[in-house]
Amino acid sequence: MDLRRLRTFVAVAELGTVSKAAVRLRIGQPALSRQIGDLQQELGLRLFDRVGRGLVLTAEGKQLLADCRRVMTDLDAIREHAEVLRRGDRGVLKIAAPPHTIESVLARFLPQYAERFPNVNVELIEALGAEQTAMLERGEVHVGIRLEQGGPRFESRVLPPAEALAACATSLELGHAGFIDITRLASYPLLLLDPGYSIRRLFDAACRLAEVEPNIVLESRAPHTLLAMAEVGQGVAIIPSLQRTDRYALRIVRVTHGRKPIRERVAMQWDRRRRLPSYAVAFCETLAEYMHTILPITHPTKTNEAGGRRQLVSRRFHGNEKGRIRPNG
Repeated sequence: MDLRRLRTFVAVAELGTVSKAAVRLRIGQPALSRQIGDLQQELGLRLFDRVGRGLVLTAEGKQLLADCRRVMTDLDAIREHAEVLRRGDRGVLKIAAPPHTIESVLARFLPQYAERFPNVNVELIEALGAEQTAMLERGEVHVGIRLEQGGPRFESRVLPPAEALAACATSLELGHAGFIDITRLASYPLLLLDPGYSIRRLFDAACRLAEVEPNIVLESRAPHTLLAMAEVGQGVAIIPSLQRTDRYALRIVRVTHGRKPIRERVAMQWDRRRRLPSYAVAFCETLAEYMHTILPITHPTKTNEAGGRRQLVSRRFHGNEKGRIRPNG
């Protein structure tokens, strides 16, 4: 069986059109169409139905797609292993991570890694949990940094957990002694990350357990959008303690449920069927050590004892102050 035909089949199945697949594979559309036709004739099966200008997998095609992807992954793994054996400490390392992890952790870690592996080209891809799963399964990245996922497919290196934090304008007195329970927090105008972020999913789950309906005023894939809005009093941003906030004047408190902090288990994961290059193994080991020394990146705002009771250092919030936020109800 011609492996080129299998690769063509997978590309067309993923992209839905011959033209897009031809661009990805860098071959002409007529040649690509012939390969699909030859594969269907060889297998004695119709793999696609034409719907409008696109192609849709038949029931038989859907069943074969997983097998073909597995063959492609195994073939890529053989090539990568041979490349590792040939090069040693030289090659490309592809890492998928959320935007805040790239900014807050990897941006400062990579120069240290480059000193040890100057001949490794690290490619970073912004991706959230489900996106990373697809990339890892297709062999598009070596390692994903995300909420730990179970199952036999992935190998994990567990990292220190990240906590859910609430960030607001310094004029707002939020919570008590550096904490706020989710039952009290839910009524504030909330600035939340996209549901693709693991900290958002944990926050939503905690709201369901507490039987509260969060007052969401903005959702965004960009954490800095939420922090900028929170700084000027437009809401309370919910972020992970992995996120840097030092560019903003904010009050930070921990988010709790039932007096327990809301935490996410962060891990580096890779497809256990693919052998990692030695420089990728070293990347995981050294990054884990680095993260243990720097986490958490963002801490709750420090408090002082004053006037016989505990107060936040920043000035107090007055409910009638113009332009400032307050909880509903």
